[in-house]
Amino acid sequence: QVQLVESGGGLVQTGGSLRLSCAASGSIFSISAMAWYRQVPGNQRELVARITDGGRLNYADSVKGRFTISRDNSERTVYLQMNSLKPEDTAVYYCNAGIRIIDSGTRHFSEYWGQGTQVTVSS
Repeated sequence: QVQLVESGGGLVQTGGSLRLSCAASGSIFSISAMAWYRQVPGNQRELVARITDGGRLNYADSVKGRFTISRDNSERTVYLQMNSLKPEDTAVYYCNAGIRIIDSGTRHFSEYWGQGTQVTVSS
């Protein structure tokens, strides 16, 4: 069974920083892209940042220059360093990963989600 466990959320003042972590565990054969999304109540979940297994990056325009996504493949962990935080960054942040497992000798690919971690930026 595959799990994504996030940590690092919390309350911070405008201009502050937070670092989110998301560790994958379970019977994992390989991990492709890993990403962070965020969601505000009443809104759709939106992509914040994504990193492929080859290291290709993309960011939402709203976070470019402030957030940095990285990954440690040996630890099966993805990070999101968030600097210069603004009140509009307040949301629940979710980790996402494309993971391939082996079940009964067959490879299966699925997307997995973490449970979410709250980030609140006070003005």
